[in-house]
Amino acid sequence: MGEVKRYNNEAKLKIPKARHSIRWMLVLYDVFIYSFVAVLLLVLYGGNDKLTSIGIIQQIALSMTCVFIVRLVGNVYGQVWRYGGIQCYIRLLFADFIAFLIYLFLELLLPVDRITFARMLSLVSVNTLGALSIRMMYRYAYKRGNQDTSFGKFLAKMLKIVSGIETANDKEVQKIKVAIIGAGRVGGGLAEELLSSSESAYLPRCFIDANKEKTGREVHGIPVWSNEDTTFKKLAEYEIQEIIFAIPNMAAERKKKLYERYKKAGYKVKVYDYPTVYAPGGKRQLREFDIEELLFRKPLAVADERTNAYYKDKVILLTGGGGSIGSELCRQLAKMNPKQIIILDIYENGAYDVQQELKIAYGNKLNLQIEICSITHKSALEKVFQCYHPQIVINAAAHKHVPLMEHNCVEAIYNNVFGTQNLVELCEQYETERFMMVSTDKAVNPTNVMGATKRMCEMIVQCASTYGKVKYSATRFGNVLGSAGSVIPLFKRQIANGGPVTITDKRIIRYFMTIPEASQLVLQSGMLAKNGEIFVLDMGKSIRILELAENMIRLSGVQGIEIVETGLKDIIGTTSENLCFSMG
Repeated sequence: MGEVKRYNNEAKLKIPKARHSIRWMLVLYDVFIYSFVAVLLLVLYGGNDKLTSIGIIQQIALSMTCVFIVRLVGNVYGQVWRYGGIQCYIRLLFADFIAFLIYLFLELLLPVDRITFARMLSLVSVNTLGALSIRMMYRYAYKRGNQDTSFGKFLAKMLKIVSGIETANDKEVQKIKVAIIGAGRVGGGLAEELLSSSESAYLPRCFIDANKEKTGREVHGIPVWSNEDTTFKKLAEYEIQEIIFAIPNMAAERKKKLYERYKKAGYKVKVYDYPTVYAPGGKRQLREFDIEELLFRKPLAVADERTNAYYKDKVILLTGGGGSIGSELCRQLAKMNPKQIIILDIYENGAYDVQQELKIAYGNKLNLQIEICSITHKSALEKVFQCYHPQIVINAAAHKHVPLMEHNCVEAIYNNVFGTQNLVELCEQYETERFMMVSTDKAVNPTNVMGATKRMCEMIVQCASTYGKVKYSATRFGNVLGSAGSVIPLFKRQIANGGPVTITDKRIIRYFMTIPEASQLVLQSGMLAKNGEIFVLDMGKSIRILELAENMIRLSGVQGIEIVETGLKDIIGTTSENLCFSMG
């Protein structure tokens, strides 16, 4: 039996503890600043109202009590100062102003040694200035300490010494800053979940709520704004990148109005719904989460004007255009103002879905054609070339499911290898400018049928580049989150059925990227290729398959799901038997 691991919420306890330590460290630094100011203005500086030892003790006790009690009551130490904006500083100023008024009142009321008004004001204001300086330096060091410069390294080292935070390695620097619409149960639960998880790709910076009882207050240390207060300038100050709706029962008209407002302003808008109560014997209601949340990093934005210019005014034939990678390639190409896009696919439903999506988005501005045929049918394929004379051909059509291709190796060879050969021959015959093939990292020293067929395709492309007139290239990438062949759909089904989630080995690591990332890099590599190159895409930081499974369970909002480690031996043995059987 494989190892069984039950997912739980133990990890959620770690970060709040760290946050509390920072809070009390700030209290300690404030006490130090106050002590310095008190010695300076009450002990060393005599003035016209020289104090006795008892008088100094009385004034220190009185002023210190007023300042720190008001700060604690005003939740000054409950704020996350490393992300603090102008509101945080205003709160500190207001708290110290109230403390000064109380101090002044008690000075007149209690039987203590008196000091002048100017001396009292100086004591409180200089202390406030010192507290503000500490926080501003703390936030500045946190923001700039991740820079790979001598000064950045110095700031990171100092921050490590004074606060225990390793800025250079802190994942929060790269997190996507979000504003949550709705400070109720759902929104509060979402914020708590994102704050408590160090692996989350998102960082909540503020709430937006129409309830006046909530506005101006804080939920989990995050300020709550009203709709009227939420200006785009204010969102920019907090570096907000995305807006998340967390009000399941919001009226449709209201949701549409807010959606259009933030969408027009250039923000990415998402909807978040927590799972409802589970029905006995029924399937678990999973909340939908964004694929980007599984990356453990910010998605890459590949913006290249040269790439856009290369595909502009070109006739482009895209095989497998209805698939997960192919459809995203269509979306990316549509933005580049091509002369014509021809989507070729054997599966008409996928091609139809992409066609309707692009029609809604671009209308008649995009010249889009759909051809239903297989790349293995050379005669039908040739009619497409005769009709359109494509300048660029991108081959994303392939059988790619590894276990299925072990059972159906003949079909894998027929489609992947001979289909690619048909395209190469027709590209030469009809004088296509460029042929781009979407490959896989499984083509490197292949251990399965699918990988072997893809390696044969690469060899066909490289061979054609030595004698043909067409410019050829191939692009390899690994695991793409959300693609039809990824583990994401499998894990989702297993979680929905109550588990267990099965992984082969907890030590296995994979390199992941999103479908848009992969598609953009494929297009860019095609533009850069001279002839015959095989591009290997940088997949970023590796992710343990165990961490991926745990994160999916957490993001789905389901508890009590087991993670079962099945082991590699059984899979390898089964695969070998199937392969021998298939090869006859």
